[in-house]
Amino acid sequence: MQVGSRTQTVPAQRRSIDGLLTVGVEEEFVLVEASSGHLANRANEVLAGADRFEVDLQPEIAQYQVESASGICTDMAVLREQLTTARRALIERAARHDARLAATGTPVLGLTMPTPLTDSPRYHRMAQEMGALTNDLAICGCHVHVGLPDDESKIFVSNHLRPWLPTLLALGANSPYWLYGDTGYASWRYVVWNRWPTSGAPPHFDSAAEYYAAREEIVASGAAMDAGMLYWDVRLSARHPTLELRVSDVAPTVEEAVLMAALVRGIAATALTSGAAPVNPPPHLLKVAMWRAARDGLEGFGIDPVTGAPTPASSIVASLLRWIRPALEFSGDHEMVTTAIDRLLLDGTGAVRQRRAFARRGRMDDVVRFLVAQTSPV
Repeated sequence: MQVGSRTQTVPAQRRSIDGLLTVGVEEEFVLVEASSGHLANRANEVLAGADRFEVDLQPEIAQYQVESASGICTDMAVLREQLTTARRALIERAARHDARLAATGTPVLGLTMPTPLTDSPRYHRMAQEMGALTNDLAICGCHVHVGLPDDESKIFVSNHLRPWLPTLLALGANSPYWLYGDTGYASWRYVVWNRWPTSGAPPHFDSAAEYYAAREEIVASGAAMDAGMLYWDVRLSARHPTLELRVSDVAPTVEEAVLMAALVRGIAATALTSGAAPVNPPPHLLKVAMWRAARDGLEGFGIDPVTGAPTPASSIVASLLRWIRPALEFSGDHEMVTTAIDRLLLDGTGAVRQRRAFARRGRMDDVVRFLVAQTSPV
C-alpha cells in the first residue's frame, strides 16, 4: 500500500540552510533511594538553590522527578558536554541526600499512586481538572528542540517528522517495567502518556494558522488548560521559538540523547533543503505504527512510513539514515550517528538492556542498580 502525501511545500527561499540548525535537549529523570532503589521524594532538596547552578535544573510534576535543559547548541560535541555536566550536577546533588539519579522512562520500584505532586498551583490545578490521569505520572521523556526560522517552517518540518515518529520512539524505547513487573512493551511510558487527550502523534497541518486554530479549539474544549498542555509527540513549543519533539523516553546515556538530537536535526534539515511534500500516513496507520514501536522497540517489526507494510524496525532505521545522510554529512554528524545506531543494533535499546540486567538474577533491584550506573556519564 502506498500511503498518502500532501501537497504542502516550503517556500523557495527556505529551501537552503545557511549554517546549522540549533538544537537543545531537555531530560527528565527519577530519583531513587540509595539503599532500596525505591522512588525518593527529594526533588526539593536536590534542587535547592538551583538558580545558582551553572546548568538549568528544574523540578517536574512529581516530587521524585528532576529535569535538566541544555542551552542552544549547533555543535553536538557542545551538546554532549552540556548534558554531561547537567547529569553530573544532579548525581552529585542527589548523593548529598541519599538518593541516586536514574534515566528510565518509567520507574522500576516503589511507584505509589496517586503521584506525590510538586507543590505548584499549576500541577494542583492539573490534578483537579484531569482527575486520575495525574495519578501515575511517574514517566520521564527526552525532548529535543530545533530552532527554525518561522512558524510555517515549523509546521513543514513537523509534517516531515510525523511519519518517522514511530522510528524515533523505537530507537529511544527505555521503559519496559511498571509496578514491579515487565509490561511486555519496550516503551510503557508512551502507553501511559497516551491516556491524555492531547497526546499522541499530531495531525498533518497545511499551515501554521490551521495549527493555531486547532490549538485554540482544544484549549476551549477544556482538554488542555493552555497551550503548554498541548502534548503532541511533536509540537510548536509554547515557551521557546522552536519545534519540540517529545516522543522518546529519556535516553539511558548522554550519547543516546545526542543521537536523538542529531536525528531530529537531520530530518528537519533534509525537509527544508528538499522542499518536497511530506509523506502523510493516514491516522489509523500511524496509530498502529506508534503502538508497534512502543511494544517492540527496535527489535521487532515496524510499519514502513512509505509503503505502510510491516517491516523490520532496523530496516526502517536504515531507510531513515539513507534519506538524511546528506544533512548528517553537512553537519559533521554522520559518523557519530551511524556509530551510535550500530551500537544500538548490537547492544539493544535501553529497554533491552534493562531486561538483560533483570535476566542475570531475576531481581528488580539489579535493574535499578544498572540504571543508576548507566545514567552516570563516563
